[in-house]
Amino acid sequence: MFANPSARTACEHCGGVLRHEKWCITCDAVVHYAYSVVLEPENLTFCDRLILHALGVSWGKNCCAGACGQTEKA
Repeated sequence: MFANPSARTACEHCGGVLRHEKWCITCDAVVHYAYSVVLEPENLTFCDRLILHALGVSWGKNCCAGACGQTEKA
């Protein structure tokens, strides 16, 4: 879908369409929450943190700044 430049701005979350999709973070609170905890792990609720802990998942910021664990092969 190509937009008229004078038309309203396309949503960056909906993939460039002019109307919001049902799954857009601006329309769906659950999707917004999931998006926010990926960007800021401290936004994870206590309940979700407890569930992830029970599953053996450690949810936090990526402490690696680059190619962690990857070695160059000669």
